[in-house]
Amino acid sequence: MIDRQHLSILREVSRRGGVTAAAEALNISQSAISHAIAKLEAWHGVKFWRRKGRRLEMTQAGEMLLALAERLLPELEHAETLLADIAQGRRGTLRIGMECHPCEKWLMRVTSPYLAAWTDVDLEMRTAFRFDGVAALMAHEIDALVTPDPVHLNGLMFRPIFDYELLLTLPLGHALAGKSFAEPADLTPETLLTVPVPEDRLDIYTRFFIPSGARPAQRRTTETVELLLQLTAAGRGIGVLPDWLAREATMPLTTLRIGKDGIKKSIYIGIRVEDMGIDYIEGFMAIARIVGAPR
Repeated sequence: MIDRQHLSILREVSRRGGVTAAAEALNISQSAISHAIAKLEAWHGVKFWRRKGRRLEMTQAGEMLLALAERLLPELEHAETLLADIAQGRRGTLRIGMECHPCEKWLMRVTSPYLAAWTDVDLEMRTAFRFDGVAALMAHEIDALVTPDPVHLNGLMFRPIFDYELLLTLPLGHALAGKSFAEPADLTPETLLTVPVPEDRLDIYTRFFIPSGARPAQRRTTETVELLLQLTAAGRGIGVLPDWLAREATMPLTTLRIGKDGIKKSIYIGIRVEDMGIDYIEGFMAIARIVGAPR
C-alpha cells in the first residue's frame, strides 16, 4: 500500500536527484529507501525511477505518484502545523504569498497592526511564490495570496483591497515629460525598466504594447524597486511602477500616464473558500482593507 513515507521519498528523490541526498534530507538510510520503494514496486509491478547517468529519472508511474505527493504532502504538513498550534494554545499560522512584486512595502504596513491585533497568530511571508501563487494556494502551501491578477477557480475566492494605476517613471527633462499620456509608438526607441516578471504577466505588454503591435527597443529587469528608480533617474531607461510607488520616489523623476485612459488595476487577496470564516484570516483581510491604498 502507498503510505506517506513512499510519497516523501518520491518527492525528495525528485528534488535532490538521487537516493543519497534524499536519504540525508529524510534522515533515513539509503537501504531503507531502497527497501521501501522495492517493496512498493513489487506490490504494484511497476518501476518508479530509472538511472540516467548520475541522476535518477522518474518513470510514468513515478511521475504519477510524484504528482500525488506534491498535492497531498503540503496538506498533511499544514494539518500537522495546525494541530501543533492548537496543542500549544496558538490560534494558528497565517502564511502569505505574493504575486505582486512591488507589494512588499505595502504589506509591511498591514502586518504591523495585524500582529498587534492577533497576538496568538504566527505570520509567515512566502516570497518564493511571487509568480506561482495560485498553485501554492490550491496546494495549501500558503493561506492568503496578494495578487493584482485574480483567477476564477472553484475553491478559491478573491476580494478587492485597493485600486491603483500603473505609471511610467521618467527622468527629469525627458522628451516625453511634457505629454499628458504616452502612446505605444512613443516608447519604441526606449529601454523599458520593469520588475522581473514574464511579459505575458505584465499589463504594459498585454494591454498596451501587444494590441498596438509596438514594442520598446529593449527591456531590462531589476530585482528591486530602488534600483529601478535609480536607473530611471540616471537616464538608463523608463520605469513602470504602481502609482503609489512612483509617488514615494524621492529621486528627480516625473510620471506619465500609460495610454489616454491609463492602465487601472486592483490588488486582491485570495483565499481558499474552505477557509472563509476562519477569524484570523478574515481579520487579516479586514485590516488590509482598512490600511487600503498606500499613501
